[in-house]
Amino acid sequence: MKTLRLAVLMAAATFISAAGASPEVPQYSYIECEGSLMPYSQPDHPVEYPDSLEPVFINHVGRHGARYPASSANCLALRKALTTADSLGTISPLGRKLNKLNEEVIRLSTNRWGALDSLGMAEQQGIATRMFMAYTEVFSKEGVVEAMSSYSPRAMMSMYAFTHQLDRLNNRTTFTTSTGRINSKLLRPFDLVQDYLDFRRDKVWAPTYDTFFASTCPTTAIRRVLGDRFPYKDADHERELAIIEYYVVAGLEAMGLPSGMATYFTREEAQALWSCFNMRQYLQRTATTVSTVPADIAADLVLNLVETTDAYINGPTESPCAVLRFGHAETLMPLLSLLRLPGCYYLTNYFDTVAGQWRDFDVVPMAANIQFILFRARKSGHYYVRVDLNEHPVAMRQGDDSLYYPWGELRRFMMNCVPLYAQ
Repeated sequence: MKTLRLAVLMAAATFISAAGASPEVPQYSYIECEGSLMPYSQPDHPVEYPDSLEPVFINHVGRHGARYPASSANCLALRKALTTADSLGTISPLGRKLNKLNEEVIRLSTNRWGALDSLGMAEQQGIATRMFMAYTEVFSKEGVVEAMSSYSPRAMMSMYAFTHQLDRLNNRTTFTTSTGRINSKLLRPFDLVQDYLDFRRDKVWAPTYDTFFASTCPTTAIRRVLGDRFPYKDADHERELAIIEYYVVAGLEAMGLPSGMATYFTREEAQALWSCFNMRQYLQRTATTVSTVPADIAADLVLNLVETTDAYINGPTESPCAVLRFGHAETLMPLLSLLRLPGCYYLTNYFDTVAGQWRDFDVVPMAANIQFILFRARKSGHYYVRVDLNEHPVAMRQGDDSLYYPWGELRRFMMNCVPLYAQ
């Protein structure tokens, strides 16, 4: 049996060599083109596990649920452009419709910018319910569930929606929760790790992104609403407004409004705009040939996942039955990349292939999560782990569909993913 570490190296080599083939990017749906703003899609059916295994412990790292727009910046920038177009008489009827929609987004979001909405709460409650129903044995005893969140109110409320639902299902469980900057080392390392702060300050990713953005971002959709005679400052300003229009419209469903993607974009425009947004996240938040720093910041979180699993195995009567963590897309993207999860880790120098290999709507939709379910073999007492991304089991070995890994093997793999300086 190949070791997981060897599989990682082979997978990386395969990614790099295959990139030169420039595979054709598939066509994505309008919903998929909402990218990481897309609401969570619950699995079609629960995941079953062999009767020979008993679930005993769960490690969970999740993104907050669906929310109102993170800030007012994009809506206000779009308002300014639409107001200017209206005053100059260049605005189209579609532009007036977009202006009305944008004002509704501003009205609904005022005093709620970035806040978890009812859809986001329902997403977390749904994940909690499915976790409880699938692994009732984990929660059947009067155990302890530890939960933590970042200081962001939407992450905090996601934690409370999740734990509240677990409590409704079994009020014999004891819950301990913590929130605030005390958890930033694990859940917001992008605010703390100096190498990453330097990476962002120096804009190491910018030359690659700027080249891609200039050649890929369409401006036909923004011209349709502002009019062909709208006085853009320059080509960069035009593309900037194009991506702002995309961001505002792509976020509608996450705040409970009907999708407007098909109204304002052709499918080709939607995919091209999405690919720009996707590329920015790929370069800023994952390991790439430009830099591994964005993924390396998740080292402490990986070590915490290992330590909490070890703690349960070494003393299950004193350890929590589940540890739940609630952060951000920026928490998960580095973690999933550092762990080389299929579809979450892609190395290439051919950046036009990224949209076909690393897709933010698969990696970090709203309420995205990774779960490490620890099982104990009923006969031998040995421990095995299954890794689920967004509640779908992930095969970690290259060329092997097995989903259950001896903890010792998976532990070695995870430790090998952590940079030596962080161990």
